Amino acid sequence: QVQLAESGGGSVQAGGSLRLSCVASGNTLKSNCMAWFRQAPGKEREGVAQIYIGVGRTYYVDSVKGRFTISQDAAKKTMYLQMNSLQPEDSATYYCAADQFCGSWFPSDFGAWGQGTQVTVSS
Repeated sequence: QVQLAESGGGSVQAGGSLRLSCVASGNTLKSNCMAWFRQAPGKEREGVAQIYIGVGRTYYVDSVKGRFTISQDAAKKTMYLQMNSLQPEDSATYYCAADQFCGSWFPSDFGAWGQGTQVTVSS
């Protein structure tokens, strides 16, 4: 079973940047896809970005394209999310997730989850 641990959250003003990290440990053999989801209070969890580990193919939701960049260090089993031009609507708890395949934005399609890291953007 894979374990995921996020870090890098914090508080910034609108227009600022943050970089989130997610380290995978344990049995990562079937965790070919790693993803970032986020959940704001009172809202459903939504996908943000995904990446195939090793191959590097990426997927983004429209609301973050051009502002967020997902990347990986396969040797370190670490995924990153560089978030630029942050806006108050980006405030949420950000979760790292992993599963075998990318492409789905349904949280139920990801079997492994981290505990989350809080991102707060003030106007």
